[in-house]
Amino acid sequence: MMPDSFELGPIRPPSEAYSLLIRATKNCSWNRCKFCHIYKGQRFELRPVEEVKQDILAAKAIQDRIKSMAWKSGYGGSLEAVAAAVLQNPPSEAYANVAMWLYYGGTSVFLQDANTLIMRTPDLVEVIKFLKKTLPSITQVTSYARSKTAAKKKLEELKALHKAGLSRLHIGLESGYNPLLEYMDKGVTAADHIKGGKNVVASGISLCEYVLLGLGGKKMWREHAVETAKVLNQIDPEFIRVRTLTVKQGMPLYDDVQNGSFVRSSDEEVVEEEKLLIENLDCHSYFVSDHITNLLQELEGKLPDDKDKMLAAIARFQSLSAEERHNFRVGRRVGIYNELDDMEDEQKHKLAEHAIEKLSDDGKQVSDEMIYHLMERFI
Repeated sequence: MMPDSFELGPIRPPSEAYSLLIRATKNCSWNRCKFCHIYKGQRFELRPVEEVKQDILAAKAIQDRIKSMAWKSGYGGSLEAVAAAVLQNPPSEAYANVAMWLYYGGTSVFLQDANTLIMRTPDLVEVIKFLKKTLPSITQVTSYARSKTAAKKKLEELKALHKAGLSRLHIGLESGYNPLLEYMDKGVTAADHIKGGKNVVASGISLCEYVLLGLGGKKMWREHAVETAKVLNQIDPEFIRVRTLTVKQGMPLYDDVQNGSFVRSSDEEVVEEEKLLIENLDCHSYFVSDHITNLLQELEGKLPDDKDKMLAAIARFQSLSAEERHNFRVGRRVGIYNELDDMEDEQKHKLAEHAIEKLSDDGKQVSDEMIYHLMERFI
């Protein structure tokens, strides 16, 4: 009898929230970035292909049990209803993952962990083919990768992966500014980013590049924005997704913040940085702000068509009075506001005012340190 569980890694992109998670590799093959704490202290491992296949079979067994329950229960064969019921009290985290996956259609899979592309290409092809054969409802297979790994892969290898069923790669570009990449010990250069990104695009695999707003701090924010845009313009990925730097204990960058060698940007400074980034983008990507750490999460659209709309949203925020900008910042960071339009809601506005009174020393101004602390809850 197949087990009720299989191995799961710690993270996946927000856009893969409803994907089946299959751990093809363990931890991160680089694991030195100053701004990341996820895999620190953990050794990278290439999981044996047969071990990954056993996890896929375990996922199928859980899927089959849930489907069987749907037919035997009083739900009239409704898979969604049974999956929802299973999610109320799942026997394991893996069981919950399969139930969630089925509830949302059972079509997408995300291969964990941080750099699945580092696997031998024939091994990764074998895993993807086995995955699609075992679970034929799958139409999309995605994974994280590193630019340097993508740059080292031959185009023919990437095309073989695409043919096998690899639909999209998520790459942490973070920045295109070489001094900043070196300072953050990213292990890549702007040239690596460009080569790796272009390889992926040329293979037919959809590419999502991640940019870390605020990564340059007060010292390098301008170069970070401009040089990152230059790199993205050359790659022209399908998606650009932005995140905002959050620093917490366990990250090497935390020590730099504590000793003053790295000074973080405020929310308003990050918005100015994001404005400069968008102004300099000349590509055909979807710009996506799908992370709770971002102050202006409504900044989304297709470039270049929606550039003016996004810049108008930034101008709207920047044109608010200092008091109202502060109200939005605090309201956003405590979860009252999702977007600028929420400020029109009188009740939400008052809740934000109460939050300011509670979180500030003088009842009027919440410190940047407190804002940073509020952001840390989400990573």
